[in-house]
Amino acid sequence: MIKNYIENANFEDTGFSYTLSLISGKYKMVILYCLMEFQVVRYNELKRYIKSISHKTLSNALKELEKDQLIIRKEYPQIPPKVEYSLSDKGQSLMQILDQLCIWGESHKK
Repeated sequence: MIKNYIENANFEDTGFSYTLSLISGKYKMVILYCLMEFQVVRYNELKRYIKSISHKTLSNALKELEKDQLIIRKEYPQIPPKVEYSLSDKGQSLMQILDQLCIWGESHKK
């Protein structure tokens, strides 16, 4: 019975798979966590917060998070350019999950 179910199941069709596709990658959850903590953050502030991230990786992660509607990018028409990032409603709805990951990590780290 279970063998038949497993053979016919498709992981890619699950909600778990969809969620992982949105937050997978080395830095996406860190970016989301930073936006949860500090609400509105500029690009260079994110870069300083995530010291080990390259400009290209940060830029790509932000573009993907924006495309997936987890963050909002607000660009101000001024010189020098000013861009701010914040969580969208969809991104905000993920914060309870990220908060639980943080709590779990704090209670299990040595």
